[in-house]
Amino acid sequence: MKILTVCGSGLGTSFMVEMNIQQLLNEMGVSGVEVDHSDLGSATSDSADVFFLAKDIAEGGASLGNVVVLDNIIDLVELRTKLTAVLQQYNLL
Repeated sequence: MKILTVCGSGLGTSFMVEMNIQQLLNEMGVSGVEVDHSDLGSATSDSADVFFLAKDIAEGGASLGNVVVLDNIIDLVELRTKLTAVLQQYNLL
């Protein structure tokens, strides 16, 4: 399974969310999940199974497919909750 975190420029926000997801995966003991980051213009529907985006660019990423919208990109509780739901959807938890 592959998760792609996406932001407008592909540098700050998406990289931070990628690192937070990696940390949470480690804490949960989940392996076999590839996590990367990208800018919105470079992301395509076949670049990942699940896309994590901030709510300010959610409309622009709607065509990507399985999109998880983060209301607050620095809220680790929200990220853990939404990541857990994705991992359960893919039978990884």
